[in-house]
Amino acid sequence: MTKSKVYQKRFYREWSKDTDLIAQEVIVKETDLFIFAEKDIKNIAEDIVKRYRKEIEDYIKKRPEFMTSLEPIRNDPMASDIIKEMIRTTGLAGVGPMASVAGAIDDFLGNDLLSYSKQVIIENGGDIFIKSGKVRTVAIYAGDSPLSNKIFIKIKPEDTPLGICTSSGTVGHSLSFGKADACVIIAKSATLADAVATATCNRIKEKKDIAPSLEFALSIKGVKAAVVILGKELGSIGDIELT
Repeated sequence: MTKSKVYQKRFYREWSKDTDLIAQEVIVKETDLFIFAEKDIKNIAEDIVKRYRKEIEDYIKKRPEFMTSLEPIRNDPMASDIIKEMIRTTGLAGVGPMASVAGAIDDFLGNDLLSYSKQVIIENGGDIFIKSGKVRTVAIYAGDSPLSNKIFIKIKPEDTPLGICTSSGTVGHSLSFGKADACVIIAKSATLADAVATATCNRIKEKKDIAPSLEFALSIKGVKAAVVILGKELGSIGDIELT
């Protein structure tokens, strides 16, 4: 779940070309979102983010291992929906619950905002929720790789809503055990995409790890496609169109 301010700025520029939607920034503590919608829904989004953050913060006070564990934790039938989904998806990926936090905020906020706007795009430190009425393209930022910002993912409206999440072992300050410059996962759920991006990136130390790591990602139910960039090397798998 590696995040990068540089990635965010580059990504914002790509989306800002889509002038059919209104851009709005929502910042609540560590949560820094860039949202595109058909109208100004900033205040609504901020209230929703605060609610979901409180659910997560309150649960961490009750169960500290939710914050600190690097491995899956047991399910809690009494937890809120966002907590249950974080535990479920990271269980599938084999990582700790907080590996899915950015994607989870995207998912739950995005689905709530669809009541106010038919099109919603949320960028959260490199993790994306997208529900679009037209074709969009997403640039892959991969740090110092020569392929950085040269590979684009084409997203068709009929395939949305989607989660598109990125993890990196070379960009940003979040914990990663891998060395990939970018590991991008596309899934029906941004929560799942975030968790699997972390798990997949952790597996990549050198070129020979790319193919089995991609196969691992696609083996997880709900994952549609994956892309890995490691230096000059590029690998992809699944239902994806690169340009």
